[in-house]
Amino acid sequence: MITERNNNREDDLSENDTIILSSFYLPPIEYFARIINAPSFKVELYENYLKQTYRNRCHIYTANGKLPLSIPVHKTYGNHTLIKDIEISYMENWQANHWGAIESAYNKSPFFLYYRDDLKKFYITTWEYLWEFNTALNEFLLKKLKIKQALSFTEDYITTLNDTIDPRYCITPKEDSKGIIFPKYYQVFESKFGFIPNLSIIDLLFNEGPESTNYLKNISFIKQ
Repeated sequence: MITERNNNREDDLSENDTIILSSFYLPPIEYFARIINAPSFKVELYENYLKQTYRNRCHIYTANGKLPLSIPVHKTYGNHTLIKDIEISYMENWQANHWGAIESAYNKSPFFLYYRDDLKKFYITTWEYLWEFNTALNEFLLKKLKIKQALSFTEDYITTLNDTIDPRYCITPKEDSKGIIFPKYYQVFESKFGFIPNLSIIDLLFNEGPESTNYLKNISFIKQ
């Protein structure tokens, strides 16, 4: 369990700064660590949708190692479709597949039963747009993590800011996060594959429960 807090924060943030994040599906731990260290945040709805990103995928820890879960989507306007216009495809039963994978991966974790019923509701309801589904899930997660920053949205595309307050394109499954130290916490399959950092926030929540918030506050952002 995490019981002590360190003071390594993103020191370039002032009390008036708002960080800009993309709409992610069951985001990685880094996403919420940035939120908890920021005065406020907004979710970008006017960027072009990017495939093979966390916008429609997450990573969980299974008996076979790290597993990506991807939501199939329909790009209404082709490659220039804004994230707010991306529709979820139901040509395949992805909800049942995702929930089955989550349940199989975490049914032996310490806090899975505590959150299971509330989380399962998101996988038996139909959502038209990806951002709506992501938002509902993330509002649920913010509440469980006791993060007080309110979720709000951009009203137009925000032009590039410095990396400290604009991590939209640096949180990516294509490479490991740089300049961030993730302390170890208990993971069900760690004895098989070792500790895997920065998985979906549900990996932390199911394994650490109420201590997850403390863990997020102990993540170190190192200036480079």
